[in-house]
Amino acid sequence: MTNLKDKVAVVFAASGEIAGAVARSLSEHGTKLYITARNIDAVKSLAKELNKSSGNVEAAPVDALNETEIDNFLKKVIADNGKLDIVFNGIGANYGEMGGRPPTTEATFEQFMAPIEKICGSQFLTSRVAAKYMIATQTEGTILLLTAALSRSKLPNVAGITAASAAIEGLTRVMAAEWGANGIKVIGICPGALMETKRITGFINDVVEKYGIPKEQIIAQYKAFDILKTSPTLRQVGETAAFLASENGIIFNSHIVDVDCGKVNIL
Repeated sequence: MTNLKDKVAVVFAASGEIAGAVARSLSEHGTKLYITARNIDAVKSLAKELNKSSGNVEAAPVDALNETEIDNFLKKVIADNGKLDIVFNGIGANYGEMGGRPPTTEATFEQFMAPIEKICGSQFLTSRVAAKYMIATQTEGTILLLTAALSRSKLPNVAGITAASAAIEGLTRVMAAEWGANGIKVIGICPGALMETKRITGFINDVVEKYGIPKEQIIAQYKAFDILKTSPTLRQVGETAAFLASENGIIFNSHIVDVDCGKVNIL
């Protein structure tokens, strides 16, 4: 699989499971890959793994909420390669950063704003700095953002992260419209609940322990709206990202691509 051969890619927040899966697929498809995170040990470990098999991978410490660090790092990537073809930011927020899941009448302004500042703010920073360098080098690249189906769901007690997810999707469309004249495509990836991730399994285990609800019942709730008798995998998310970054992915420019095998409750 080398349909991205000679492409230069950067994955931010690559210590996360989704971003790690995207990094694996981009590496397998032939990119020169740079993976970053605040946790340098985690991305060094991933780079070592990928370089054993298919990789041409470098790891670096970058805070995806620090524009100066983002700019300095991408400047180095451009200096080393003369271009930047693909950027993916896999930053996420956990419920702990939002004070759990308080009702909107009880959530503080800081709790509401935390996911907006972190996940939407980070996507804004990495995308605009990447676009600046793509435009300067006349590279018709791909910028991939990560969002969540909360943007189109009706769930209580998640006002901040729901607003942040909707904001990322709006930002995707705006940036696609702005940078399309430069040949840059901007696409959002929206995975469904990935049952193999620590985030989902951890949440399930917490509910079991706190409320005594059987694990099978919680999993059934996750799957209640599935159209097919299957759920998305991390591998499929990574392969979707690789496809969207390819030449054929141009047909999805400005779109939010659901990676969920179909849900009857998501438009």
